[in-house]
Amino acid sequence: MEKTYRIFISHSWKYGDSYDRLVEFLNEHNVAFYDHSVPKNDPIHTSGSDSDLQAAIDAKIRGCSGVIILAGVYATYSKWINKEVSISLDYRKPIIAVEPWAAERTSAIVKNSADRIVKWNGKSIATAVRDLF
Repeated sequence: MEKTYRIFISHSWKYGDSYDRLVEFLNEHNVAFYDHSVPKNDPIHTSGSDSDLQAAIDAKIRGCSGVIILAGVYATYSKWINKEVSISLDYRKPIIAVEPWAAERTSAIVKNSADRIVKWNGKSIATAVRDLF
């Protein structure tokens, strides 16, 4: 029986389709995982303060095996993704940076923090999860 990975997928709900597709990639490649990500139907960022959100993200990352970050250029300008990177590094959680399909520019901040950088490809993502988490 394969291990069940505890994964925090960093993303912006503004780009929710990418998150959904990444989850499909993991499922298609038989990666058993518990999703530590912030659920779309319970977005903690809509209530409470920034410190409440940071504490909630910290708790989710603290309990995970590793972090997957979509490394689109928007990530460079997202204060929350930058905080997620920082929290991940504080807890020494392995980070997989996923370069979006056909992206010409990606986030240097995310890629420089990553333990592995992979392309937008299910097999590559699944392999990285199994290797690092």
